[in-house]
Amino acid sequence: MNKVANLSSYSQDSKRVDILLVDDTPDNLRVLSAMLTNQGYEVRKALSGQRAIASVQADPPDLILLDIKMPEMDGYRVCQHLKADPKTRDVPIIFISALDDATDKVRAFAAGGVDYVTKPFQEMEVLARIEHQLCIQRLQQQLIEHNRELVRSNRELEQFAYVVSHDLQQPLQGITGFAKIMQLTYQETLDEAALDYLNRIYNSGSRMQILIQELLSYSKVGVGDKAMIPVDVKEVLKQVLDNLHSDIIQGEISVDYESLPTVLGYEAQLIQLLQNLISNAIKFVHPGTPPKIEISVREDGNHWLFQIRDHGIGIESHNLEKVFDIFRRTQAAEHYPGTGIGLATCKKIVENHGGRIWVTSQPGVGTTFFFTLLPCSGYVG
Repeated sequence: MNKVANLSSYSQDSKRVDILLVDDTPDNLRVLSAMLTNQGYEVRKALSGQRAIASVQADPPDLILLDIKMPEMDGYRVCQHLKADPKTRDVPIIFISALDDATDKVRAFAAGGVDYVTKPFQEMEVLARIEHQLCIQRLQQQLIEHNRELVRSNRELEQFAYVVSHDLQQPLQGITGFAKIMQLTYQETLDEAALDYLNRIYNSGSRMQILIQELLSYSKVGVGDKAMIPVDVKEVLKQVLDNLHSDIIQGEISVDYESLPTVLGYEAQLIQLLQNLISNAIKFVHPGTPPKIEISVREDGNHWLFQIRDHGIGIESHNLEKVFDIFRRTQAAEHYPGTGIGLATCKKIVENHGGRIWVTSQPGVGTTFFFTLLPCSGYVG
């Protein structure tokens, strides 16, 4: 009785836990059943491997105590069978056996067991090992639920950002539109101060429009995407260079690139990714350095590794990990136009493609962005 009393704290949170006992010896089942029932567990019993499998498939228990030496089907085969079934593979199995050789224990763990107790067992040890596995199971379930809640919260936040940004566009367009009309219509009659105020209204509204558009882009990444398909990065880059043609010409920027591969991805997102990174390089051109952007790619394990290098103002080393945070702008970048959303969007796009993105930089010398994408080898449409 003292042993049971000492373990009362273990069973308080496990009153209705369902445990299946599997042993071909009725006396062993009676001893284990009495011990576990006394601790508040619900107990099921099976005298053979076949009956155990049928019981688990009909209604998976929370945990299984499994003997090894049984006729027709031993415990190893029972465990392997249950672990091969998606419906039953997550049920933890503790082996309880008179076999105490190291090879027997290794074989039990290789079959999928989570623990091993040697007969004759001590009641305290068995109860402690059961509660340990149930505790792990509870923590895993909590983690799954927290992850689901995080995904749900992120989705709601993205939807909120999309709806708010979308609904703000129309009234903002009205503000900037009327400000522009007043500038053009009354520029001869309004004094200099009034025209300055109108100009400030228009410029502030234009900056807000850019911010809203980038928020919309950020919120839409990963929302409603279908399966990834092969995308020719060379064609993506051609589209990006066409979109940025006026900025490239105005800045006298040269864009050098090598042969580009076909990757697995979402074409619209990859256009946005390259456009954000290249426009970023154009924006931060450093006076006196070559206005050149270099794009290269090489194989890196199971991914393509892309590099986009510029010769711009560079980023301080202590800011390298922060540049991908949304709304984060470095002190040096504050003198340039931008919202602090573009690189956060790039990170989200790359991660949405199963890759990763990082940056190296030297102030006054330039910056290189690296990112990985999946090849389309093995793709089946």
